[in-house]
Amino acid sequence: MPIVKSRSEAGVETRANFWILLAIAAAIALLHLFTNNRYGLHRDEFQFLSDARHLDWGFVSYPPLTPFIEHISLGIFGLSLVGLRLFSVIAQSAAIVITGLMARELGGRRLAQVAAALSVALSPLPLFEGTEFQYSSFDFLWWVLAAYFMIRLLKSENPRWWLAIGAALGLGLETKYSIVFYIAGILGGLLLTRARRYFLSGWFWAGASIALLIFLPNLIWLTRHDFISYHFLQHLHARDVGEGRADGFFKDQVLICVNLFAAILGIAGLIAFLRDSRYRPLAWMYLIAIALFALGKGRGYYVAPAYPMLLAMGATAGERWLSGLSRVWRTVIEAIYFTGLAACATYILAVVVPLASSGPLRQFALQRNGDLREEFGWDELVRTVAGIRDSLPLESQSDVGIVVGNYGEQGAIEILGPAYHLPTPISGTNSAWLRRYPVPPPTTLIVIGRSRKYVDENFSACRIAGHNGNSQGISNEESEDHPDIFLCGPPLKAWPEFWKDFQRFG
Repeated sequence: MPIVKSRSEAGVETRANFWILLAIAAAIALLHLFTNNRYGLHRDEFQFLSDARHLDWGFVSYPPLTPFIEHISLGIFGLSLVGLRLFSVIAQSAAIVITGLMARELGGRRLAQVAAALSVALSPLPLFEGTEFQYSSFDFLWWVLAAYFMIRLLKSENPRWWLAIGAALGLGLETKYSIVFYIAGILGGLLLTRARRYFLSGWFWAGASIALLIFLPNLIWLTRHDFISYHFLQHLHARDVGEGRADGFFKDQVLICVNLFAAILGIAGLIAFLRDSRYRPLAWMYLIAIALFALGKGRGYYVAPAYPMLLAMGATAGERWLSGLSRVWRTVIEAIYFTGLAACATYILAVVVPLASSGPLRQFALQRNGDLREEFGWDELVRTVAGIRDSLPLESQSDVGIVVGNYGEQGAIEILGPAYHLPTPISGTNSAWLRRYPVPPPTTLIVIGRSRKYVDENFSACRIAGHNGNSQGISNEESEDHPDIFLCGPPLKAWPEFWKDFQRFG
């Protein structure tokens, strides 16, 4: 009877802990749902929305899963900011809960589970991922899910978990190609530990087959398009390195990837994984991934999805250490940790989340967060372009084309333009270049996102017809780098020849 009672009590505690994890995730979700409509769409979101209207098994700048999810959002919610970002919010909320469950599987009780979940919930990158619709939001979830399944595998020694791991990695490959560094970490972690025996398991190869099967449609697309995404990633990497975006890689680990006060849990988790022969593969999963990104000059935030597993183990190890202290010291240390975590989170929230639509708090965020600044001015840009079109003689308006310089402008015209009866934009950026130009091509062109020098070298009879910016005076890429809008004649070269040189990665 006492054993039955003990199991019953353990079951009650497990369920209670799970509800606490759900409450933490729900609180973060509600925060995003109440603030995600503060400003406007980000330029990256416009690219996803555009690609969501042209579904394919691949896109130049990413695999197909994210545009497919946005296609669903667009069908359900229309152009609702909260609705379009809902799946990102769900992905981050799920990652918070899974982190707490990782701590539970590692032997952590309530304190460890709550500390791990809160440490992820209040870290900069996870908080940011819930503010916009980005492929990195889902990439984060697949990394965390794969780590959870790895823990279940190593704990139970049931090789059937490879099927779940393979499914998570396959979804990751259909979301963001950088997960290959994490896969390298998993394989290296097996090879360098006693878990290498799984290479002889049929379940391991079944899991690998599932991952490949999920990724196969995109792989076929890449093959048919001469691996254009590889060339895109080469260009993007060269740009990032050239502009210094890859600088401060290790500094970003504690300033972007994880709450600064929670970094101690991450370090403790890494040490604990290294010292535990059963779970040592997870240490190598992190170390190999971060080493490859560092050597390859990747951006610091690329490693962020690897931290939840470290935080889960660190919280579990910390809980065990605290159990050997007196109640007074336990209370003091717990109070210090959660107070410090909250203090760091206060600053992070003020910078990352659009808490206010006006006033000093909004100004504080806009001064420090370039992504928020990129959410301003798109409606005004589209209205300005429509005004330029409407200023033309009536007989010329039906033969107007809109040439754009980047995917933000392309998406804004394509998504917001129909309200003004604007034509589909002509863009050479990423997948839009594959969609080509209209036939017959227009003879009057409104050109956005290009310099005076560029339009004079590529189009005929150009003149400034308007200006790009925003009425609130927010400094961003559009207002600073692309202030002029031109009205031009056709390209100086024939359209087919012009189109060959018009391709752009961005």
